[in-house]
Amino acid sequence: MRTRIIFSLKNRGAYVPFHHQYLLAQVIKGLLVFGPEKSYLEFNQFNFSGLKGQTKVSRKGLHYYSSKVTLVFACSDKKFMDYFTEQLFRQKEIIVGNLHLVPESVEAEEPVQIGDEARFLCISPIVLIQAAFNDERGKKFVPPDSDEFSDLLYESTLARMETVGKYTPEQLASFYKFQIVPDRDYIQRIQSSHKKFARIYPLFDNDIKFEVRGYTFPFTLYAAKEVQQFVYDNGLGYFTHKGFGMLDISSNDSIHTTAEQEMTYA
Repeated sequence: MRTRIIFSLKNRGAYVPFHHQYLLAQVIKGLLVFGPEKSYLEFNQFNFSGLKGQTKVSRKGLHYYSSKVTLVFACSDKKFMDYFTEQLFRQKEIIVGNLHLVPESVEAEEPVQIGDEARFLCISPIVLIQAAFNDERGKKFVPPDSDEFSDLLYESTLARMETVGKYTPEQLASFYKFQIVPDRDYIQRIQSSHKKFARIYPLFDNDIKFEVRGYTFPFTLYAAKEVQQFVYDNGLGYFTHKGFGMLDISSNDSIHTTAEQEMTYA
């Protein structure tokens, strides 16, 4: 299930870095570490977006000027979702970067039914390659229209689907169809404007800083509907519990809007 967590912003004009998922991941980890239920300390079957609101861009990052700020949070485990929101709303204030946020309400998103072909938009960057200590491979660039790009995401997706334990070996074996087709018009437009759809992002795991390459572009995914639903609900690629790989169903308007934002922030 996907929910929208709405916060009141106490200090309008405050800012966070363009990519601030690592700050949100630290907040989430803190809520779990200092919560009463220790069995969830290693739980990582969730996904979240960056903070959404009325923003302006400066050299410092994104300045928020709306009275409300929203975070999209997804988790298929309702017990964890209920526990997490309970711990969050026990806080009088949450500090993310320079933002002072007050938890206000939670709204469930309407369920989405997806077939074996879906057009997706990246709410947060997709990470293809697992990061490792003292290893630069996590920053390798892979062309989005290559078989390697689809193969890497297929392998990580099937491994995650196996981990959740909701699919039989026979079902997993039947999910062999998996192909990502990037929106070439979008990529050409970004490249012709000397902007980027693939960047290096910071990530912290066990207090160690890594750098990973993340990709943000619209694409069409051809896969079984169970796989489509899984990546929509749980994210795509590695480090989804760190705020990477969140997707949304795209439309022509949303692709255009995202293209404009990407060109502005690059």
